[in-house]
Amino acid sequence: MEEFTVAAPQTPRVRPRRLRRSAALRDALGETTLRAAQLVHPLFVRDGSDTERPIASMPGHAQRTVDRLDGEVDDLADVGVRSVLLFGIPDEKDDNGSGAWDSAGPVPRAITEIKRRDSAVTVIADVCLCEYTSHGHCGVLDERHAVVNDATLPLLARAAVAYADAGADVVAPSAMMDGQVAAIRAALDDAGHVDVAILAYAVKYASAFYGPFRDAAQSAPSFGDRRAYQLAPPNAREALREAKLDEEEGADMLMVKPAGPYLDIIHRVRESTDLPLAAYQVSGEYAMLKAAAERGWIDEPRAAMESLLGIRRAGADLVITYYAKAAARWLSQGVAV
Repeated sequence: MEEFTVAAPQTPRVRPRRLRRSAALRDALGETTLRAAQLVHPLFVRDGSDTERPIASMPGHAQRTVDRLDGEVDDLADVGVRSVLLFGIPDEKDDNGSGAWDSAGPVPRAITEIKRRDSAVTVIADVCLCEYTSHGHCGVLDERHAVVNDATLPLLARAAVAYADAGADVVAPSAMMDGQVAAIRAALDDAGHVDVAILAYAVKYASAFYGPFRDAAQSAPSFGDRRAYQLAPPNAREALREAKLDEEEGADMLMVKPAGPYLDIIHRVRESTDLPLAAYQVSGEYAMLKAAAERGWIDEPRAAMESLLGIRRAGADLVITYYAKAAARWLSQGVAV
């Protein structure tokens, strides 16, 4: 029988591990950064006064009346988060969502108060009708209960102007109506708000990850779903088309939503545009991490930070996340991923 021998392994000359030996080296050579200034914190503002209602499915978050926002905004400033995204929860709703452009509504009043208290905060106002319509859809309905795209556009534009009048720095149309960016840009310019930017929810999927948000914003549709106007999860080329259209209509920034399940889409949109790109780590993503952490199944700070770095690594310039305040605090504490 022929003798079988094993050659001695060659000593590796190239050793990538050399550059991972210490925390200082890993920090110095980190390819992707995450800073508090890159995080946007959503706030849920409701009508009324002296009210703060915790959101059970989103621990650490609450619906707040305008007079209860100061502490939250101050806490965000203390950890370096300087951008907020506002959603309104009115006491009264109707078929057309008229509360969306009510100057005395929760969002305009919140914008005015935040800017009065700290003008350096970047205030982004979500522009949609779903929180304000009695049926929970993002636009007005016809006799067949289908959302009417073109009849919805002037209503979205009217809401955007109301938020700009109150002092919003950015308006963020999220209704996924064709032509919404163009309609809002024209209305803002006509009203003298040429400097108010548009962050377009350009790529918004009909996702199962929105459940906790719909509880928080009290915006679940009373019938049907939103698949007729939000993107189908299997589609990537369509996402690029939507992003291109919003850019051509005058969007200043684009957004992909949700973030975690669509990292490939974030990357593809990033490669297709030079505009700043935001990604929204939505309520379901946050709730899953919180639930696992509460059961001791994950290290919450490390897992949350890793998820945010993944979104940044995919190409997002800004990350809208319910972890904004906690993540900024963990960054200041030097939590390692």
